[in-house]
Amino acid sequence: MRTGIANLPLHGHRCPRWLFDRMVRLSAAIVEAVVEEFGPREVLRRMADPFWFQAFGCVVGFDWHSSGLTTVLCGALKQGMADRQGDAGIFFAGGKAMTSRKTPQEIANYTDLYGLPDHVADLQYASRMCAKVDSAAVQDGYQIYQHFFMFTRDGSWAVVQQGMNGQNGWARRYHWLSDNLQNFVEEPHAAVCGSLGPKILNMVSRESAGARDVSVFQARERPDEVVATLKKIAALPREQIAMLQLPAAHPVPQASRIEKTLRYLYDLAPENYEQLLGARGVGPATVRAFALVGEVVYGVRASFKDPVRYSFAHGGKDGHPYPVDRKNYDRSIGMLETALRRVRVGERDKMDALGRLAALQKGFSH
Repeated sequence: MRTGIANLPLHGHRCPRWLFDRMVRLSAAIVEAVVEEFGPREVLRRMADPFWFQAFGCVVGFDWHSSGLTTVLCGALKQGMADRQGDAGIFFAGGKAMTSRKTPQEIANYTDLYGLPDHVADLQYASRMCAKVDSAAVQDGYQIYQHFFMFTRDGSWAVVQQGMNGQNGWARRYHWLSDNLQNFVEEPHAAVCGSLGPKILNMVSRESAGARDVSVFQARERPDEVVATLKKIAALPREQIAMLQLPAAHPVPQASRIEKTLRYLYDLAPENYEQLLGARGVGPATVRAFALVGEVVYGVRASFKDPVRYSFAHGGKDGHPYPVDRKNYDRSIGMLETALRRVRVGERDKMDALGRLAALQKGFSH
């Protein structure tokens, strides 16, 4: 194994049809085996585990380090499970690009089709807030283009979504899990995988609690102050603007573009930051405006700490940039091996997958 961080380079090539067809069969068979052995909620926990997810994609035939692993694996799994979801008790919605926007309707469709308990509103809210957090509250330079939502009959859910950075040519993946989630605006991720980036705005960091409170205060009481302050900042000389605490590559928000949203928030009077973030029209510029004015006027600084905690979960052999989680690593490999030995696919596909798993295990053992 190469020592250091394992990033996902953006690859523009399409997955060969023969490989995708095999991934469809094998990924669905593995998930069914996990459901039979451990139950549907364990699939959610595994998909929210960055190492298991990455190993899963590798075992079914994709390159370890490619950004395409996320989108192709999710697409293959959704297709493979399309006619098996009801029996398995786990449902898959969303996907890449425009398909991600169909997530709310797909959640509702599955509920009607399979006669599920009515968790539709809660599930749709969870899907929307996960996307909002990773596109607006965490401004790390990665544009979300993949949103994959999974849920079970009891309303438990997991999300795997991915963003791309066209400037540095890398991708970043975000994992969410409903288990033990207290709210969507303070350290909510199960994992964020990628390389540490330059200064970013992280409004869901625990260190941003004060900035979140000031943002809510501004939204409820001081929309005119936000507009006036932004206009003053925009009029400053460039060298003075450069001294402000702004996330890398993000300009000062234009007051004219967010004024309508500020008026709407004032009428809405959000009670907390989650309500503010979830409000219609609130995007990166509005979040950044509140954070900037909160610092300039009230002296309350948001966090610029990158939320990345995993270099695709395994870290380096020397413990840098992240220590290897051996217990999780062994559990993930063991569960995949158990599932593979139970899958109902051709013997050749099964043996090939077991061979890839053995190679993967060997690579991380040295």
